[in-house]
Amino acid sequence: MDLNAQQQSLLDGQAGEAAAMAMRILLNMATVEGAEKLVPITSAHVDGCLLHGASGVAFAELLQAGGGQVRVPASLNVGAMDLVRPENVLLKDPERDLAIRLMNAYVAMGCIPTWTCAPYQAGFRPGAGQDIAWAESNAVVFANSVLGAHTNRYGDFMDICCALTGYAPFSGLHVPQNRLATIVVDTRLIPGSVKHEEAFYAVLGSWLGRTVGSGVAVIDGLPADVSEDRLKALGASAASTGAVALFHAVGLTPAAQTLEVALGGREPELHIDLTLDMVLGERDRMSTVRGDRLDVVAVGSPHFSLDEFQHLLRALRGRTFSVPFYACTGRHVQRQLESHDLVTSLERAGVSLILDTCVVVTPVIAEAAGVLMTNSGKFSHYSRSLIGHEVVFGSLAECVESAVQGRVSRDPHSWGAA
Repeated sequence: MDLNAQQQSLLDGQAGEAAAMAMRILLNMATVEGAEKLVPITSAHVDGCLLHGASGVAFAELLQAGGGQVRVPASLNVGAMDLVRPENVLLKDPERDLAIRLMNAYVAMGCIPTWTCAPYQAGFRPGAGQDIAWAESNAVVFANSVLGAHTNRYGDFMDICCALTGYAPFSGLHVPQNRLATIVVDTRLIPGSVKHEEAFYAVLGSWLGRTVGSGVAVIDGLPADVSEDRLKALGASAASTGAVALFHAVGLTPAAQTLEVALGGREPELHIDLTLDMVLGERDRMSTVRGDRLDVVAVGSPHFSLDEFQHLLRALRGRTFSVPFYACTGRHVQRQLESHDLVTSLERAGVSLILDTCVVVTPVIAEAAGVLMTNSGKFSHYSRSLIGHEVVFGSLAECVESAVQGRVSRDPHSWGAA
């Protein structure tokens, strides 16, 4: 690979050993991916700050000791500690100390302590066409799909290497041709009433990921007023059940003004007419247990927005919860809640606000098993394997009502009474 003068100087160590090591790793990965050049990036989102073991801490502290400093704005994903309310996290030493050391190492390298899996709702919104290096699967799919930026699904440690050098391999979804849809998902057979259900979008994403894997699909026939939070839910589910890093939605996402634009004028390799039975089947599959037993409710994967908290409070109607209710969110939303004087109302109702982290990546829920209800497709996919809880999937309103009642409670009028 031919390197420009700046890239060569980084490789030669003129910006320090950390940058040189990051460049060596980056070039090796570029070779593996078949990239012929590197592309400059405008930002990074780093997932390596989440504790997965002592080796990750050693790597970060080695980069820090080598003078590592990020060359582009780099937001940080969730860590394994709630640094605002550390009592929320049940980690014991030495893991607790390791988690804090790891988070501190990334901040020391100039990363911005956002501690959120939804940086795009915390002010980090790259423009359409900008090359970035983001990790964390939901952040990747949102940046690619909703914002129109260009990133691959970067894994832990590649993210910080890109941030320390300011470059990424020119491969995958950095290449414009690879971003064109090859699969059409036609939703015109789905009743409009179902498409206006909040939970529909997590279910659609769950189905999409299982169906297309890492393929690029364009979804046709969604309402013109689908909110950002619903697109967030769709992408997060698709990135969890599959390897989706980019989807298009006609009339909603920047590279899909029309179906033809999303396809690049080509015929699709696959055309799927989505039916209500397919959607309802996926909805039912997302629950791993039946019955009305309920031990805990958890929402906020991806992190809850201010709008979602306001929807929660409207559904609550001044009542209080009778089972533990965890809401994971970022510090940026905590500040918004404080400015709207909503924190007291949430805590009085029994909402446990979890900042900087989430309940499936670190010990927050004390019980090792039970039944967890959620409106998150991501929690639905990971809870059983990561924290040993069976899952009941439902809408946010159903989660709220169930937590008030202390048992699973379904809305008989949802999904067109399907």
